[in-house]
Formats: sequence, C-alpha cells, structure tokens
Amino acid sequence: MRAAGDLVLGELSATAAAWPAGEADHVDGVPARLVAAPSTTDEAAAVMRIAAQHGLAVVPRGTGTKLTWGRPPERADLVLDTRRMDRIVEHRAGDLVVHVQAGARLDAVQEHLAPAGQRLGISPVLPPGAGPGTAGGVIATAATGPLRLSHGAVRDLLIGITLVRADGTVAKAGGKVVKNVAGYDLGKLLTGSWGTLGLVTEAVFRLHPLPRAARWVVVGVASAADAHDKVQRVVHSQVVASALELDRPAGDPAALAVLVEGIPEGVDGRVRTLLDLLGGDATAAGEPPAWWCHAPWAAGEVALRLTHEIAGLPRLLDAVDDTARRCGLRAAVRGSAGVGVLHAGIPAVPGAVPAFVARLRELSPSWSGDVVVLDAPPRVKTALDVWGPVRGLTLMRRVKDQFDPARLMAPGRFAGGI
Repeated sequence: MRAAGDLVLGELSATAAAWPAGEADHVDGVPARLVAAPSTTDEAAAVMRIAAQHGLAVVPRGTGTKLTWGRPPERADLVLDTRRMDRIVEHRAGDLVVHVQAGARLDAVQEHLAPAGQRLGISPVLPPGAGPGTAGGVIATAATGPLRLSHGAVRDLLIGITLVRADGTVAKAGGKVVKNVAGYDLGKLLTGSWGTLGLVTEAVFRLHPLPRAARWVVVGVASAADAHDKVQRVVHSQVVASALELDRPAGDPAALAVLVEGIPEGVDGRVRTLLDLLGGDATAAGEPPAWWCHAPWAAGEVALRLTHEIAGLPRLLDAVDDTARRCGLRAAVRGSAGVGVLHAGIPAVPGAVPAFVARLRELSPSWSGDVVVLDAPPRVKTALDVWGPVRGLTLMRRVKDQFDPARLMAPGRFAGGI
C-alpha cells in the first residue's frame, strides 16, 4: 500500500508540486493522503488525469477559509491546492474585465484594480479569524456579501470560466473564448457547486468603477417589525444604496447600515435623504461599522445561512427569536437584508442545535426561504442534515453524473450526498 502511494506521489511530482498530506491538510476532519499544487491549467489537468487513473477523490482548496463549510467529503485522497495559481492573467481596463487564475486572492485582485479606478464587486463575509479568500473559492461557495445589492451575485459578475473536469478534460466557456459544453452555462453551473463538479482554474469577471466617495448611514433597530419598515423605506426610495446590512447581536441592540457610493456631491445629498428617511438616531460616517463584512458567529459556534423574501424579513427574525428562546440558545443574526441573505450564529450545544434547525425549517415557508448549516463542530454536524430540503435535487444529481460519473470531486460534500 505504501509502495502504491509512493508511485502516485511520484507521478504527481512529475507534473506539479506535490507532497504527502499532513494533519493541517485534513478536510473538515477527513484525513487527506496527498497534496498537489499546480501552477497552471495544464498542470492541473495533468494532476486530475493522474487522480482519475488511480480513482483518487479530489478536494479543491484555496486559502481554506470555507473548507469546513457544507458536509465533510466522504474521502479526500488528494487535496488540490490552488494557491500557486495566483496570477492576474489579464486586466482589460477599457473593457472593464479582469482574467485571473483561481488561486488569486481577492484582496490582491482589488489592489491590482484600484489604480485603474476599478473593482471587482464582491465583498465576501469573513468567518472568524479568516483572511481574504480566492477567486476560485468565492465561485465554489457563491459567498457574496454587502455589495451583492448593487453588483449582483457572483454568477452575475462571472463572464468566463476555465474548468478541469474529474477526468482531466479542460473546458472553457464565456469570456473571450466561447466554447460551451453540452449546452450548459458553465459559469452559473459551477458557481455554488462546492467543488463537486470540477476544478475551476481560471475566471473572467466583469468590473465596476471604483466609487470616488462612500459613506455609511447607521440607524438603530428596535424590533423585527422596525427592521422590516426601515429596509422597505430604503429599498423603495430613490437613494440607490450600494449595500443594506442588518446586524442583530444576541442580547445587544440591533442596527441597520446603508452604504451610499458615487461622486462626493451626489453621496452627500443621498446621505441627507437617508438621514431624513430613517430618522431617529441615524448617523453618517466615512467608515463602515466594525461588524461590516464579518460573520456573526464566533469560532467553534454553529454558522447558518438564512435566505428569505424581502417581505418575509420580520417573520424570519421573529422565528429566530422564538426558536432560540424555545431551545435555550442565543442567536446572532447579520447580513444582507436588502437581498434576502442573512447569516446566524448560535452556540454549538449538541442537543439544542438540531431542534433549533428543525424548528426553523418547519417555519421557513412563512418567509419563503431556506435554512442551511454552513459550519459546525463535528460533534454537532454529524447530528444534522446540514443542507436540509433542496429543490431540484434530481436534476442536480443528473448534472453530477454527467460531469463526474465516478464521484471523484469532493464526494458527499454537497446537498443530497452529491
């Protein structure tokens, strides 16, 4: 067995950097055997072909900020580390387009774009202690933050993608090269697939101008109904906010923060409109609140994603409060109330968390949304269906069968055991 492992490592090392996995390479508690770190799409394709020939389960990894999200993979024979694929391939400022490798860190991409007065409109929510993620990671998890209100979801910004399938086949779609596979919109299909359909190696994103001025208006929120009322005032106003975020710490006062961007004169006028619109204790500042772009859970707690229709916000918040009281938990809620994506953090109490999640899922039709457990300690996660009911699961399984019939890409990590 040891000889077979040495043989595979030798083959991998002939194509890309590769080494035996250590404890730091475990994937959500699942031991890994090998790590490979290609620097190009061609190297990644060679690595994937070797993995397929030996029947190795492959788990893609960027900076690892969200590697414990979702279900643990059934096995992780090979961790494919994308951090050496970190180049900005091309920045066509005149076309508002940037082409990057999957391992490019988002903060490095933004630093590169800033001198041209441009930005990538993605502001992911950072888990506790985590640094910026990679372009490939944000595509795999579809995790966007405050700027989704003004710039859309990751899939809306992605105009080209290069993918290596489980058998090592390279596929490209969109961007400057239009060569689709079986009629699929690969960008949309890969976004939020959690590494289960293939390895994203390169991506082309549309860009937006970097605003000359930005200010935040923050106002206190007294109740779920008050939060709903203030959100409705903002989204139905002429202010055109760039972001609209709600923060409800467990046991502390809640607040709503509105980001306004543009030219200085226009921003000043819209801020005055917002202060009048929101009234009360609303204040304006040139810096975001300390909680902006940060997840509401602490290290070791349970992290949830709660989606909702905009009009369903008060029913969701009331349900969280009522369920937390019933289960004896404290729940912190934070997120993009303007687009219907909130996050919640609760203590990892093994007996209470499953009841909390089950109760929220029972109530979720009232706010037309879903409840997903993003992350939790292993002792809690094993007692949960982290994904819960998923619409379109039969179709999702067919797509998985077509892209990865041998189930080699992060098997079991996604909904329904995909």
